[in-house]
Amino acid sequence: MKTRTAWEQVQLARHPKRPTCQLLVQSVFPDFLELHGDQHFKDDPSIVGGIASLNSIPVTVIYQEKGRTTEEKIKHNFGMPHPEGYHKALRLAKQAEKFHRPVLFFIDTPGAYPGIGAEERGQANAIAKSIQSYFDLKTPIISVILSEGGSGGALAIGIADQVWMFENATYSILSPEGFASILYKNASLAKEAAEDMKLTSKDLLKFGMIDKIIEEPEEGLHTSYLATFELLKTELSTEIEKLRQIQIEELLEKRYQRYRKFGQYQG
Repeated sequence: MKTRTAWEQVQLARHPKRPTCQLLVQSVFPDFLELHGDQHFKDDPSIVGGIASLNSIPVTVIYQEKGRTTEEKIKHNFGMPHPEGYHKALRLAKQAEKFHRPVLFFIDTPGAYPGIGAEERGQANAIAKSIQSYFDLKTPIISVILSEGGSGGALAIGIADQVWMFENATYSILSPEGFASILYKNASLAKEAAEDMKLTSKDLLKFGMIDKIIEEPEEGLHTSYLATFELLKTELSTEIEKLRQIQIEELLEKRYQRYRKFGQYQG
């Protein structure tokens, strides 16, 4: 695992050639079948969900997609979900609960979309309801942060029994630029802000905020990702098998306690 500054990891998480969640899902779940719509307003392509199998285990897969080309980025709103995206994710997760399928979330977003329309349709409420609902979801959940885990946009699908991060991913309350603008009144201090925010996988593992780091090739995931995705598939299969052996009541209590301890952290 190569030692890098926080800002260097931010740059790798945003690298234009870094694989998106769609490439990950295509590699790990070749039989993935997408399901559409939130049954209220419309289908949000920034969050994609459906059913698949993981080494013969039926699972529900839900991921955030940024896109790589200009056309794809526009289609997927640069990975910034609207409320209906979170409604769709929750609908599919509830379906997974009904059929006893584990849920796998893959996170890659700079944050939830802050536009007027999204706010009018209840963006904050959609995020809050998602967080609340996943604490009570009666099936195993694993969330994996592939690149950017930004603010409530990530946390809305980040409540899980296990939270993993790729080595050069970031997970934070907002972007370093936003943090610097608010605290330092100067967005150009983003590099310094990244260090202060403790947003790297190593920092978050140390604090107990995540449970595992998925190691990347030395020069970054964009240089060779297929072997890394194959390793991820193996580790997901192993962990899902473990979680499936836990009684639901115990699983929910452990999930609750996992997040309850964060409020007790003394720094």
